[in-house]
Amino acid sequence: MAEAGTLTRADLAEMLNRQVGLSRADAAAMIESVLEHMTTALLGGENVKISGFGTFVLRDKSERVGRNPKTGVEVPITPRRVLTFRASQGMRQKVK
Repeated sequence: MAEAGTLTRADLAEMLNRQVGLSRADAAAMIESVLEHMTTALLGGENVKISGFGTFVLRDKSERVGRNPKTGVEVPITPRRVLTFRASQGMRQKVK
């Protein structure tokens, strides 16, 4: 795993290579395939739930008024889509 504490695609592929015995190329292709399926589902309006891990949800936020914290001037915040993640109860207990 990377020293900075970040788990990367390459790290996941390496784990698949060592623990499952897939070739490095097959492991990398599998990781890319899973991520592509997740992205496609989210763009299609579906939630992505990974049991025991968590749920990814794409939400639409409406326009609202915000404030510049330095000047206090009101600024309109445009509508946008945001990706949220909610960890499962089991994952929360493990991380605690």
